[in-house]
Amino acid sequence: MSHRIVLLPGDGIGPEIVDASRPLLGRIFPSWEFTEAEIGWGCWCRDGDPVPAATWAALESADAALLAAITSKPARAAESELAPELRGTGLRYRSPVLQLRQRLDLFANVRPIDDLLSDDPAFGFTVVRENTEGLYSHDLNMGDGPAGLWDVVKRDATVRRSVPAETAVALRVTTRFGWLRLLRTAAGLGRRVLVADKPNILRESGAIIESTVAEVAAEFPDVEFTVANADAIAMELVNDPGKFDVIAAENLLGDILSDLGAGLMGGLGLPASANVGAKFAVFEPVHGSAPDIAGRGVANPAAFLLAAAMCGEHLGLSDGAARLRSAVRTALRARPTRDLGGTATTAEFAAAVAEAL
Repeated sequence: MSHRIVLLPGDGIGPEIVDASRPLLGRIFPSWEFTEAEIGWGCWCRDGDPVPAATWAALESADAALLAAITSKPARAAESELAPELRGTGLRYRSPVLQLRQRLDLFANVRPIDDLLSDDPAFGFTVVRENTEGLYSHDLNMGDGPAGLWDVVKRDATVRRSVPAETAVALRVTTRFGWLRLLRTAAGLGRRVLVADKPNILRESGAIIESTVAEVAAEFPDVEFTVANADAIAMELVNDPGKFDVIAAENLLGDILSDLGAGLMGGLGLPASANVGAKFAVFEPVHGSAPDIAGRGVANPAAFLLAAAMCGEHLGLSDGAARLRSAVRTALRARPTRDLGGTATTAEFAAAVAEAL
């Protein structure tokens, strides 16, 4: 059985990581048929759209996608770097990662946080965060935002001293539907699910989350569900990461906690993630496009390879996924890249993975 995989090299170090990894992936997963498609900052600057129509078409006919790296910049930079003929036309940059998550309904971001560098691993847990709601879903400038929302916030002490054009509001969208499917996903990842939130402060949205936790806990009597303050969880992650199994959170809090986990692992060059929906999934490293080292051949491809292992497992290729993970672990010890204190180039690290297979 063949699997159609869309490769999305993206920006910065993305293309060189894909080039170094592609022969390995073809060797480990011979059933994969690759199609390469454009995405990212270059597409935005050239065409005013970071996700071209041809890329959406490729994704619609694929089984999964592997995304390497994306550059995102603030609104002013996005406008200024557009092709001259596109400036002033009303185009607005919208993160291609958020577009993928929302249009493809990739509701869960799953990030394994594993101690890859130790002979005797001290921790191994997973952060699963809601991908389509939360504070990332609506970030509105009141200068052109809905008047009704301005009427709500204009009574606040600081807003009374401001004007709509100088005021922005981020909405934390929280639904029972969204949390039902997130928590059901989390229940399939371990035996202890810790929900990270701020119910003592965010009382209304927190109440929806807590009631949904109770509902899902009744569906999975063999899984222990607990709700705790996210800031307390962050402290405990630093003090004793080995105590955790699965952490579930809304978008922003999950993003922060999973990046804390990346620090525990040794840096952003190591963790991978899966953006999972009911019908499709996109797999990617957690790191960004690292434009400061792009083109120098020194980027660490480990996270991209581990993302590919997650993709393999998702498609039922568990043996190949396990082989790839084991080979990456071996290469991390034998030929670490510069971000981990070693000297290996991107190509040398990929060769070390190939030798370990």
